Amino acid sequence: MRERLLTLFANWGYCGALLLWLCWACPIMAQETSLQDNKEQKELKKKIADKRRVAFQKMQLATYMIDTYYVDSVDITQLADVAIRGMLKELDPHSTYSSPEEVELFNESMQGGFEGIGVQFNMLDDTLFVVQPVANGPSEKVGIRPGDRIVSVENTVIAGINMPVSKITKLLKGPKGTSVNLGIVRRKTPGILSFRVTRDKIPVYSINSTYMAAPKVGYIKLEQFGANSYNEFKEALKHLEKEGMESLVLDLRGNGGGYLQIATKIIDEILPASKMIVYTQGRNQPYQEFITHGSGRFEKGRVVVLIDSFSASASEIVSGALQDWDRGVLVGRRSFGKGLVQRPIYMPDRSMIRLTVARYYTPSGRCIQRPYTSREEYADDLHHRVESGELQHADSIHFVDSLRYHTKGGRVVYGGGGIMPDVFVPADTTTEFFRQLAAHGLILETTGRFVDDKRKELKSQFVDVDSFLTHFDVYQELLPLLCKKAIEEGITPPSKEKMSDYILLQLSALVARDLWDMNAYYFIMNKNDSVYKEALKIIQSDRYLTILKPN
Repeated sequence: MRERLLTLFANWGYCGALLLWLCWACPIMAQETSLQDNKEQKELKKKIADKRRVAFQKMQLATYMIDTYYVDSVDITQLADVAIRGMLKELDPHSTYSSPEEVELFNESMQGGFEGIGVQFNMLDDTLFVVQPVANGPSEKVGIRPGDRIVSVENTVIAGINMPVSKITKLLKGPKGTSVNLGIVRRKTPGILSFRVTRDKIPVYSINSTYMAAPKVGYIKLEQFGANSYNEFKEALKHLEKEGMESLVLDLRGNGGGYLQIATKIIDEILPASKMIVYTQGRNQPYQEFITHGSGRFEKGRVVVLIDSFSASASEIVSGALQDWDRGVLVGRRSFGKGLVQRPIYMPDRSMIRLTVARYYTPSGRCIQRPYTSREEYADDLHHRVESGELQHADSIHFVDSLRYHTKGGRVVYGGGGIMPDVFVPADTTTEFFRQLAAHGLILETTGRFVDDKRKELKSQFVDVDSFLTHFDVYQELLPLLCKKAIEEGITPPSKEKMSDYILLQLSALVARDLWDMNAYYFIMNKNDSVYKEALKIIQSDRYLTILKPN
């Protein structure tokens, strides 16, 4: 090296020699640095691989030693479940483990159906009380009616013995095509009637209510984003458009989410072409965008979305996309704040890990996931919202300024803690009397007994929900029964003048549900719902356009 430098100085001078040396030496130095980096990376990968191998060996050895040498016999499957749950508890609140039984229940609700006898029921006096058989379902086809009491399944008595509902449900369900003998007690009919029901596929619907809320304004209540939700949504839009719908109120309150792909399909019906709906990214999950195709059937009408503290995950994807593109107005209260994507991983015994593999981001770049450094605080978030006054006052909500984003039109929005609606509506307050009634299950019990006693009379008196809503006297018909039951349970009812409107409305709505369906229930409950009423005011006025203007 010394001789090479001296030769360069002699031939080229100091500056020329330095320049030639840099041209010669730098590539060699870069190569040496690259080799060093590669060596360090290999060593790091080896350390990680060794660490992972040791961890796996520890788990295997611990399982083997406990199973082989522990002083007493153990249920190794149960211990494995505990170990998995323990590991996931160290991650985030949404990485969870479910037993095979829990997976089956989850799949039934999300896949849009299960196999069974097809009845909606309540438990009344420790007896299964049929509220409604599923329309055209196996039970209705053999003659089972609303108000019937199922007292036995095959040779097993299920009434009056405090049998858990989960066990009763398991007896009633079964593979499509199999049959089951039911013992039925029917009012004014002596003895026990016997029905043989052939089980079938029973649909579970995601949309519980669809109706015209006002002239040219449709309403859809979407409970979850299940496998069939997109098809249901398209059918609901089609039905409402035939009724003259030009604007849509989409109710996502209480909707805890579901399948990401279903949420993107539903939003594709509302957003125009080539708009980003959401993007996801994780440590080992590549960046993925979801873009609209432009074939939606409701890309131009006004949209108002109702959200609350229980609107989460896929609900927030839909809400966030509409808000970021200024495509609709959000009304209600701050959403849950779940911005994590889970991947289902099935175990050999059909149990399942739902592992968080990515975060999702709204079109403006927001991740609306709440902090989860403390699991206890995360789980107690709703209580904190109540205590802080957030459910009553919008100014009780504070966002971090560094998480400020802007919609397409320039309106300010925030990430990091759920989605804040464009229009805040305080929660309806409930009375102590209502909370006591709910805790004792007295409202459901009272309406259930009332409909059971007067079903035939009520159906002949009220031909539809409109006539029921107009002429049913809840004060005279139901309130005395409820107050009498409350007194029997040691609960003091308020005076008639101070009785909560919410209680009166729910009594009527539950009776209508048992006489007709869930559509009737929401049709009545929404009549005095402050969020719903505010949405109708906005969507039918120029205020809608004012809200969507830049701040």
